[in-house]
Amino acid sequence: MSRGFVKEDDQEEAPFIPPRAALPDGVTNYVTARGMQLLVEEREQLEQDRANATGSDDERRRTKAGIDGRLALLNERIVTARPVEHSEEAPTEILFGALVKVAYLNGPQQGTVRRFTVVGVDEASVAEERFAFTAPIVRALMGRRVGERARFQLGPTTQELDVLEIRWPDADE
Repeated sequence: MSRGFVKEDDQEEAPFIPPRAALPDGVTNYVTARGMQLLVEEREQLEQDRANATGSDDERRRTKAGIDGRLALLNERIVTARPVEHSEEAPTEILFGALVKVAYLNGPQQGTVRRFTVVGVDEASVAEERFAFTAPIVRALMGRRVGERARFQLGPTTQELDVLEIRWPDADE
C-alpha cells in the first residue's frame, strides 16, 4: 500500500523491551532460592500491572504490549532457572550461593576488604553486594578455599585477591 493512504496514527512503534541481565549462550541459568522467589514475584507484579493498565485504548494497548514483552523474557528465565540448594554444612570452598570475603592484594583497591554473595545473573546487584557467578571476579574465585589466592583481569590490571572467609549467608543477608 502506498504511504499516502496510511494514517499517521497507524504508524506505531514497537515498544522497547529492556533486555534481562546477560546470560552467556550455553551457560546454565543457576538461581538461589531467593533469586527464584524474586523472579516469581516479578512475574506476579507484571501480571498485576497488565490487569490494572489504565488510560485510553491506545495507551492500554501499548502498556500491555510492553508488559507482554517483559513477561515473555521473564518466563523464559523462569523456565530455564535451575535452583541451587546448599547443604547445611559450612562451605569449605567458594560455591554458588556462598558469601565470600576477600582482600585486594594489589592494584587501585589494594588493602580493600570486600564481601559479596555469589548469585544468579538476574539477582546480581553490586549495590547489594550480590555478584553473578558469571562475573570475572567470581569465576576466578570459584573453588578457592580460605587462605588461597586468585587472580583476575580488571581492565589493564591483574588483580590478586586473598580469600578471607567463606560461609552461607544468613536469611537477612
